[in-house]
Amino acid sequence: MAQGDTELEARLEEQDEFEPSEEFVAQANVSDAGIYDEFEENWPECWERAADLLDWDEEYDEVLDDSNPPFYEWFTGGELNACHNCVDRHVENGDKNRVAIKWEGEHGETRTYTYQDLYREVNEFAAALRDLGVEEDDVVTLYMPMVPELPIAMLACARIGAPHNVVFAGFSAEALATRMNAADSRFLVTCDGYYRRGDPLDHLDKTNEGLDSVDHGVDATVVVDRLGDDGFGHDLKGNQHDWDELLDEQRGERVDPVERDAEDMLFLMYTSGTTGQPKGVKHTTGGYLSYATWTSHAVLDIEKEDTYWCSADIGWITGHSYIVYGPLALGSTTVMYEGTPDFPNRDRMWDIVEKYAVDVFYTAPTAIRAFMKWGSKYPESRDLSSLRLLGTVGEPINPRAWKWYYEHIGNENCPVVDTWWQTETGGMMITTLPGVKNMKPGSAGPPLPGIDAQIVDTNGDEVEPGRAGYLTVNKPWPGMLRTLYKNDERYISEYWEEYSDTDSDDPDDWVYFPEDGAKVDDDGYITVLGRVDDVINVSGHRLGTMEIESAIVGVEGVAEAAVVGGNHEVKGEAVYAYVITEDGYEEGEDLRARIIEGVEDAIGPIARPEQVVFTPELPKTRSGKIMRRLLEDVANGAELGNTSTLRNPDIVEQIEAKVHAQSD
Repeated sequence: MAQGDTELEARLEEQDEFEPSEEFVAQANVSDAGIYDEFEENWPECWERAADLLDWDEEYDEVLDDSNPPFYEWFTGGELNACHNCVDRHVENGDKNRVAIKWEGEHGETRTYTYQDLYREVNEFAAALRDLGVEEDDVVTLYMPMVPELPIAMLACARIGAPHNVVFAGFSAEALATRMNAADSRFLVTCDGYYRRGDPLDHLDKTNEGLDSVDHGVDATVVVDRLGDDGFGHDLKGNQHDWDELLDEQRGERVDPVERDAEDMLFLMYTSGTTGQPKGVKHTTGGYLSYATWTSHAVLDIEKEDTYWCSADIGWITGHSYIVYGPLALGSTTVMYEGTPDFPNRDRMWDIVEKYAVDVFYTAPTAIRAFMKWGSKYPESRDLSSLRLLGTVGEPINPRAWKWYYEHIGNENCPVVDTWWQTETGGMMITTLPGVKNMKPGSAGPPLPGIDAQIVDTNGDEVEPGRAGYLTVNKPWPGMLRTLYKNDERYISEYWEEYSDTDSDDPDDWVYFPEDGAKVDDDGYITVLGRVDDVINVSGHRLGTMEIESAIVGVEGVAEAAVVGGNHEVKGEAVYAYVITEDGYEEGEDLRARIIEGVEDAIGPIARPEQVVFTPELPKTRSGKIMRRLLEDVANGAELGNTSTLRNPDIVEQIEAKVHAQSD
């Protein structure tokens, strides 16, 4: 490392607050700090600002109906269509030749859709769905990878008023069947296969296995031919239809967008539940779409002239809100990428940024830590000067990773928005407005305007700044889930019982609890510490795994860490840390000692790791989620659970061997 680089690293390490540049503030969509007071003084009418970003077929009568908490209704009486707002109005307003989607396949093949192209194909597929028997309010399941046909199918469903139910392509056949059964879905759109790290994967075989377990049967399945000559030679069954053939039959067809009530369901999304049964989160047309659009405008600072890239998968809520609905409602260009960050080379992400001159880049801390581990030479080999704003999503980001991202990807010119939100919230809830607020690495930021978030103790009383507590949201917001599909009781028990007076009709007595721990500083900036059930009970002390992991990754030379609890004769549970080192740093006793010291300094001796295990990788699902359950099995010497959902199943046995070697 050059002397200048060393000095820069040292300066950034000491800095704990960063200002947006005057140049960024001058062009930001939101730059007036008075917006916070405006929203507070004019709540809930302040949310008309979000609704005004959309076209309404019928104006709403009331911004919020809170007469039946927690079953809140937004923009009541209003009617609109999500597909019209994401496609038609841009064509009608003279932007038909603006690029809507730029798609990059894993092997470098590309497809570009203008808004006119998108309008044409969405209409044709909407007509095909209707011919297959899909009617308004029928749930259509989409089991697809990152190909353009996925957002086209989503928008076609929205056009005809059929809620979509996207299932992540990496999920198993059983997961597909479970979600179709739960949603009473009789229609499916899927594909023959897709590529992962250069190899074709047989997706249709897995799909057919899942369909065999759908209790109520399936009326029609549409299959996209993604693999072409690399396909597995499947013959389509009697009720299975080829996507291209269907569209050929519908060439030139137009389908008028169905006017949907603001509270009509736009989509279902199934997310993990504590009971093991996935929860069907219901999002509606008016509130969700306005909130996704407003947060894309205010937080991601997206303009219609922008080329914007969110690297998430559309199979998750991030992809719904911030690849499809938010960016397209604003008329911008959204980038989709099929593959992994390091295939065929570790500069793949930066090659795409350079190739498409990306303005705004939104990714996960997991990816950023991988970029850190690979080293700065990869982004430095590409021209990233087009970037104006960076974002992170999915989990808290530790200060070292934040600063690396800010320095090596943003060249210290791009604000970084660290966003906290959930599937259930529909959009961002806690983060900085990049044209208004300073950034504090490691802290998501203050609640967004109009969001009443507090940190409380077990009694529901606000805690002092600096103390850990429980994150709560004390007022409804437009993007919120409305209920769990066909399970109002579980909706209340999962999200509202902990801190609410559930016998009260007063909306002020109802509090949303997202089950995350957090702390707040004197400036009102919130640091999210992770799920409250992600805790280790060491000698009666409940320690958040996220806080320990953040302390470990704060040690120089550490790229990523995962912490779990393991059985201990004396303490009940002990801390086991699995650590990946950065390139150029050696595993060994010196680093292990510095990690232990770092944890003790940050949290205290009670959090001292029982073992620090160095590993080249962590066991992760295909979506990038660390499988801590398997690491707990290793720590406890238990029989390993199912590893078939991992993208790197061999790593678990390697970690197990290292743990045994250290124990001997």
